[in-house]
Amino acid sequence: MSTEKEAAFYDRLREELNNTSLWPSEYLYKFIVPTSEEKIQQIESIFDNKGAVITTKQSSGGKFSSISINLKLKNPDEVIFFYKEVGKIEGVISL
Repeated sequence: MSTEKEAAFYDRLREELNNTSLWPSEYLYKFIVPTSEEKIQQIESIFDNKGAVITTKQSSGGKFSSISINLKLKNPDEVIFFYKEVGKIEGVISL
């Protein structure tokens, strides 16, 4: 995603989150990643010591894993911060 498109995406997300949620609020992240213990650990480490509830489930074929992370956050900027951190990991799809 180009920097301009990425900025526009996060601006829209921030606005939508402000309009639909009262903060602080619980937020559910969902990611799909090629099944790799290293990649899963990288994602989990981003949320370590934050009080996150993390659930991982492998696809029926075993090639991919879904990771759901439920976390109480202060504001939309925190939501976006974690999306950007996870986005640095190659091969991760954010849902």
